[in-house]
Amino acid sequence: MSVFAERGFAAARMDDIASRARVSKGTIYLYFESKEAVFRALVQETLARRVSDLAAFARDHRGPVAPLLRELLLRLGHFISTSDLVMLPKMVIAEAGNFPDLARIYREEVVERGLTLFGGLLQTGMERGEFRKVPVQHAVRLCLAPLLLAAIWRTTFAPSDAAPYDYAGLIETHVSTLLRGLQAEEKAA
Repeated sequence: MSVFAERGFAAARMDDIASRARVSKGTIYLYFESKEAVFRALVQETLARRVSDLAAFARDHRGPVAPLLRELLLRLGHFISTSDLVMLPKMVIAEAGNFPDLARIYREEVVERGLTLFGGLLQTGMERGEFRKVPVQHAVRLCLAPLLLAAIWRTTFAPSDAAPYDYAGLIETHVSTLLRGLQAEEKAA
């Protein structure tokens, strides 16, 4: 990850990755056939695992969907505001034009899993009458868009911010606004 973070995908070399891992380049090739395979493994072992952990937490949840949705978004927001892995989405966006496989890998391993998790929660909330009926394919992206903004802000603009940005405040404001917008309309008596 540190090699990708420092150099970007295009400039990262397998020699650099092997050196940082303190192994020979041949050892790296025993486990990974390409730089793309290293990237996939990195994403699977970090971000995809994180989404899987959130999905497991959601599966064990009993009760209303709104508090679960709040908790998951707050956990993701905390992760984005504190983890060095936040550089991965920025790198994918920056390099996707020249390396479309990066975007495909990231979409398969992280994006689709996140969309499935949050889409399922939204659908359940709508079926239970907790949330008003809205197009899930749009609402799920609205759930996640501020998290992507926070990641991009942190990796791109934060170094020139006059004061540290309040990512927790952003996520809390987002969650409150989102849940109010999803709230089922009161039925007339």
